[in-house]
Amino acid sequence: MNETDLAFTPALELAKLIRRREVSPLELTELYLDRISRFNPQLGSYFTVTADLAIADAKTKTDLITTASELPPFFGVPISIKDLNAVAGVTCTYGNPALVKNIANYDDGVVSKIKQAGFTILGKTATSELGSYPYSEPAGFPPARNPWNLEYTPGGSSGGAAASVTAGLCAIAQGSDGGGSIRGPAACCGLVGIKPARGRVTQAPVGDRMGGIAVNGPIARTVADAAAMLDVISGYITGDPYWLPNPEPSFLAATKVKTQSLKIAFSTSIAPLGDADANCKQGVLKTVKLLAEMGHEIAEKCPDMSGLVEPFQIVWQSGVAAAGIPPEALQPLNQFLLSRTGSAGEYLQALAQMQIVSRQIVAFFDNIDVLVLPVYLHSPIKIGEWQNLTPEETFQNIIKWVAPCPIANATGLPAIAIPVGFDNHGLPMSVQLIGKPAAESTIISLAAQLESANPWIQHRPNL
Repeated sequence: MNETDLAFTPALELAKLIRRREVSPLELTELYLDRISRFNPQLGSYFTVTADLAIADAKTKTDLITTASELPPFFGVPISIKDLNAVAGVTCTYGNPALVKNIANYDDGVVSKIKQAGFTILGKTATSELGSYPYSEPAGFPPARNPWNLEYTPGGSSGGAAASVTAGLCAIAQGSDGGGSIRGPAACCGLVGIKPARGRVTQAPVGDRMGGIAVNGPIARTVADAAAMLDVISGYITGDPYWLPNPEPSFLAATKVKTQSLKIAFSTSIAPLGDADANCKQGVLKTVKLLAEMGHEIAEKCPDMSGLVEPFQIVWQSGVAAAGIPPEALQPLNQFLLSRTGSAGEYLQALAQMQIVSRQIVAFFDNIDVLVLPVYLHSPIKIGEWQNLTPEETFQNIIKWVAPCPIANATGLPAIAIPVGFDNHGLPMSVQLIGKPAAESTIISLAAQLESANPWIQHRPNL
């Protein structure tokens, strides 16, 4: 296997190669660091590369292979961490240039679980400022670019995470999703992205500030990689406000289970925000046709989300105020969102309203197993495409673009984004599968069946 093939090998396969001593953690880490040095200047996928820490960790792991009796599941596999999550001893900028010297003194809970699983951390990936935007172009940093076409965004706010996996600059990535920030970048870059159910993955130690809409999750090349990473980052940490029991059997095991006939709903329209464009609509219709051929029961319908838009916006934009950064240090759009933030009472009223509407949406799943939607309502935008718009105009564009995503965040339902092909700009097309409460196993099984019927692992960008 040549070095390029090795860089694009799924994470689970890399873990097997390490166990068989066909490649060492140090060799893999050096391979990815070399690719980062060559390709990151044009891609902007990493804000911070922790080369010295990664090499030291990989050397230790390489020495341990010959002496350890038991190794964690992803021992020696290189990973990237989104720059909204703290890694002890490493810069955490949150996409704000004023914080380039902000060194974290603790690991986020999800990072602790990633380390316990044996991963080697290569660095911190690009995000939008405070994770507020579905593109990753914060002031003071190079814009993150889509490896399939450098004129376009890889999405956001986990844009750097998705770009790093797509370009072979890490084996797998950690992302977070408060309104589509895992699924959107996965869709833009032709990857698998899982937004787990509320309570599946810890938010320790900082806790939850936004009514449970945000969650950490994996971005990967294959459904199996994403499922296996979800297995290792799942689980309660003392004091978590929401929690779910660990799955039995594992999420990885679910990739090998063929689901019985399911009741599957779909839609290419999100009322009251609009219809999907031709590319996004085609992806949904192609997917439901394949699902029908597999024997699943298909119906075109969607829960009413019209009452969700306003309360979700209020809860979501509260994250800017919760960050505690002075307005003058923020980008214009975040300044605008901060100016819209109301009182604590208004926030709690919006949270209650969001929960009321969410109950109605979850009730839709009483008679439906899976809902198939586009991830975004139109194809990826170009770098800087909205830079000359007013903050209010940009905000309205964002709301319409990401419209299919907040349903899973507001309700806490699990969702997975998977690739379905390419458009005429050479950019990936994608759909998302939304499942019943805590039913990641069902959508993972279904996604694995779709992956088997329509493989995408062989596709690589031409850098």
